[in-house]
Amino acid sequence: MSSKSKNNMMNMTEGNPLGLLIRFSIPMLIGNLFQQLYNLADSVIVGKLVGSDALAAVGATSSITFMFFALCNGIGSAGGIVTSQSFGRGDEKGIKRCITNTGYIMFVFPLIVGIIAFFIAGPILEFLKTPADIMHDSLMYLRVMCVGLMFVSVYNYISSILRALGDSKTPLYFLVFSCFLNIILDVIFVYVLKTGVVGAAIATLVSQFTSGICCTIFAFSKNPYFKFAKEDLAADRDIILSVVKLGVPLSLQFSLIAISCMALQRVVNSFGAVAIAAFTATSRIEQLIHQPYSTLGSSLSTYTGQNYGAGKRDRIIKGYHQGLIMMAVFSAVMLPIMQFFGANIMRLFVNEVPVIEMGAMALKITSWFYVFLGLIYVVRGVLNGLSDSFFALFNGIIEVFGRVFVPTPLTMIAAIGVWGIWGSVGIVWFISGATAWFRYLYFMKKKITI
Repeated sequence: MSSKSKNNMMNMTEGNPLGLLIRFSIPMLIGNLFQQLYNLADSVIVGKLVGSDALAAVGATSSITFMFFALCNGIGSAGGIVTSQSFGRGDEKGIKRCITNTGYIMFVFPLIVGIIAFFIAGPILEFLKTPADIMHDSLMYLRVMCVGLMFVSVYNYISSILRALGDSKTPLYFLVFSCFLNIILDVIFVYVLKTGVVGAAIATLVSQFTSGICCTIFAFSKNPYFKFAKEDLAADRDIILSVVKLGVPLSLQFSLIAISCMALQRVVNSFGAVAIAAFTATSRIEQLIHQPYSTLGSSLSTYTGQNYGAGKRDRIIKGYHQGLIMMAVFSAVMLPIMQFFGANIMRLFVNEVPVIEMGAMALKITSWFYVFLGLIYVVRGVLNGLSDSFFALFNGIIEVFGRVFVPTPLTMIAAIGVWGIWGSVGIVWFISGATAWFRYLYFMKKKITI
């Protein structure tokens, strides 16, 4: 193994857990923030150069595209977790077979999902009561994203595998490049060529596919675990079943969350274009807030998976506790920022005063619940690393229940009205966070045997 490969990969079964989590998380966090620049670039450029209706059209599709991408990303994440467990055991042959067999699944599954998604895009938008004045743009944007589903999945698959091997740096390098490429293409397609929301979608797909191809080429040329012998390419029934067994609940969890977001989007759409634009902008902002939590959760999955494979239970518990501290500190920092500077942040997305004012108030509401959002990611990360597939599915069901049954009655209360949209988001985070915490306590006391 080359020295460069050794430097990129990290063995998380030894050393201080806090230091390992921070070192592993920083490149991932930077990468996740740049990943969100894809969405932010679309929103800012479309909102500023085309208008709030175009921004609303993009926002009306966000929960739907999330559902389709989530179906595929769950399989990729599961492949990464199974690979990290083989890495913790020191099973080099197992690692290579995990890589190839996850790749087989990730080639077929996104293709099937993308074809189905393309044809059901219209009926879904109609079911969500998408306003007629933004229906055409929403449908075109959504269908372009469906066509590119397989291309986007390339990067997510390769990056999941590399991170499972402790390499959080390589995916970052190519993602940063593709992010700047996306911004350049956004300007060309939207501003120069006047292609509107369709151009923004094409720019995103081209950029993410570029990062995926570049990351794949680098992995095969530099990472020793991507040097396959003939026997490594054989289909392995046990590995495929392990990936599917963990990946299906993860995919269903992500998809159920997306479905719950669609149910919430239906309520948002009933309040008109201003509410849709405000919800779109606040959702983009909160996607950035999600990133440190998501990064910490993914880091804990890799950390837990490696230590689970190595049989080190005490290190798993210690990593969980230190992850909680990191999450709580970030939550405490973000609360005053959203309370006092929400309007300034909203102005980055739109110029219309009603949208800015509504969005600023919305951020004040949801920021009180950030700590519960963080708790979800921390616990989920640890349990995913332990292959607890039950919680992944159960957590998705909880979020569906909350977003289906809480927003409508809340918004019907005269004193609450439209603010019930964002209030329901916070309530769902609280319920899911509390459920996650109790699940962790039960699992660690009753289920885990190493």
